[in-house]
Amino acid sequence: MGLDQQLESLAVDIAREAGALARTRREEGVSIAASKSALADIVTEADREVEALIRARIAAARPDDGFLGEESAAERGSSGITWVVDPIDGTVNYAYGIPSYAVSIAAVSGEPDPLSWTALAGAVYAPALGEMFHAARGAGAWLGDTRLAVNAEVNPAGSLLATGFGYDPATHAPQLALLGRVMPLARDIRRIGAASLDLVYVAAGRLDGYFERGLNPWDHAAGVLLVQEAGGTAVGMPGDAPSRDMTIVGNATLVQRLAQVVFADAAARDTRRS
Repeated sequence: MGLDQQLESLAVDIAREAGALARTRREEGVSIAASKSALADIVTEADREVEALIRARIAAARPDDGFLGEESAAERGSSGITWVVDPIDGTVNYAYGIPSYAVSIAAVSGEPDPLSWTALAGAVYAPALGEMFHAARGAGAWLGDTRLAVNAEVNPAGSLLATGFGYDPATHAPQLALLGRVMPLARDIRRIGAASLDLVYVAAGRLDGYFERGLNPWDHAAGVLLVQEAGGTAVGMPGDAPSRDMTIVGNATLVQRLAQVVFADAAARDTRRS
């Protein structure tokens, strides 16, 4: 077993244990610990406890690796590998008892920056649904023992797309305007509330495509790898990898069409300035 698959196996084991803890705490009742970037952007006590468990398990298994998590300070390692972790993606769903939440764990090499890192392995576990999505670089994307593939064709009736909205009210108007421009490409829109699940659902063919601005590295590190290993395309701003500025995934044709719409306004502004 190569290093990437060893990392995948570790991510799967830790994600399963972390997911079990998250599910237990959800059954016991959730307490809100704080708000993050906005009043609607909450963190629960379970987020912190689950991340602490993940961090401890990684440190025990691979003490030289770095760590970048949503709820704690980043820590550089000496191995060149960093673990990028969202302990409970979809915290609002989790707090309200909606089962669409997940533990997302990825291992990347290079600088812990999505514009330059190389994703090596990842796992996204939805504990309320009992589904484990996982991938290692070059070894395909999987749901349990079932290999995944993105939908390769663009449906003439339109694509089933997903997106999300930031917590800052100032972003809502432009995001809704963008959604309006995208709608001619869509047969329908889904707003699941957990980016990691949006991404792995594209990998699994449950969605045709997904786009969102404002994702943090831990939101997409594992899910983007799964899309790519399932034969899909993932892009950010023109010429860049997925990042906080933009993430678009799907099959190559759909991603190209979405990117043309998403970046149309920026292109028009550039033309007017020149």
